[in-house]
Amino acid sequence: MPAEVFFVDARSTSHEEGLISKLRRLIKKCDFSSFLSPNELVAVKLHFGERGNTRYIRPIFVRPIVEEIKSIGAKPFLTDTNTLYRGARANSVDHIETAILNGFDYAVTGAPIIIADGIRGKNFLTKRVNLPRFKQVKIAGEIASADAMVVLSHFKGHIQFGFGGAIKNVAMGCASRGGKQSIHSQLAPQVNSEICVGCGICAKWCPVKAIKIVKGKAVIDLKKCIGCGECTVSCPRGAIAIRWGDETIAEQERLAEYAYAILEDKKGKLCFFNFLFDITPLCDCVGWGDVPIVPDIGILASYDPVAIDKASVDLVNEQIGIEYSALGRRLEKGEDKFRALFPNVDWTLQLKHAEEIGLGTADYKLIKI
Repeated sequence: MPAEVFFVDARSTSHEEGLISKLRRLIKKCDFSSFLSPNELVAVKLHFGERGNTRYIRPIFVRPIVEEIKSIGAKPFLTDTNTLYRGARANSVDHIETAILNGFDYAVTGAPIIIADGIRGKNFLTKRVNLPRFKQVKIAGEIASADAMVVLSHFKGHIQFGFGGAIKNVAMGCASRGGKQSIHSQLAPQVNSEICVGCGICAKWCPVKAIKIVKGKAVIDLKKCIGCGECTVSCPRGAIAIRWGDETIAEQERLAEYAYAILEDKKGKLCFFNFLFDITPLCDCVGWGDVPIVPDIGILASYDPVAIDKASVDLVNEQIGIEYSALGRRLEKGEDKFRALFPNVDWTLQLKHAEEIGLGTADYKLIKI
């Protein structure tokens, strides 16, 4: 049976048809009272955006969701986990300051911020699982402790997974640092010495100090490298590329399995929103916001993370690509925008494996509200 995915488009033609009004209708359609109860602690999982990024979810979209949760008597808190890489979200103090600077303060959203894995990323729960690639996972403590979760995802491209949606937001965003590392595993980067100018930015962002500048060029110690890929997106000259191989299949499957393990204990207590605005080529973890690859589309909601991600991909691919973007040309309707961005990444693998392990279904019915 197809999963229902509710949808409001991005057009705004009047006060009644503005984006906030449309979002409120979408929230009502999801009927939070059907899965939330008074006094329950509800994790509103989102990405606050790296400092310098301008394309994350707009904070004003968060408030109507928070208000609806509160109207039931439940207690929402905004949350994410600290990053594996170095940056403005690597500990809870910097992370919360970054969130506030990016507009997610209480006055705007109406909910407090709690970083789910603690001040230094050491608050996590180890959970035994029986999955093809994992026998145990490490889940951020406050995610595990929450009674329910509403997941807000900015849908966009991703250099390692093709796209980042609900599955990636849950898996990578609710895992401990060790969990993040186990998802990334062994994707090994390679420096093109002809392009590298030895600026050292990649070394600054490397979380395990695996990069040094030797004779004016970056050198990666592959014995230390954990395959997180931060050097590839932080290099301003594009001098570092991932050596793709069979490992990309494994990484997609590990992502799906982490999402399954995290959500398993909250079945019936979940709702997902994907925001298809500012659909950039890279994750919100980068410290900038590139030109979107397609025009704004709208907002989707579902109880099924696989269905909402598949519907999001399909809606993106139905658009005409923006020529002045990372796509590099005007891709037509029906052309795969994410494979155009990342030819070596098969994004279908995360959805396929997610279905196989029971996370959800890619068979969906799109219902316009």
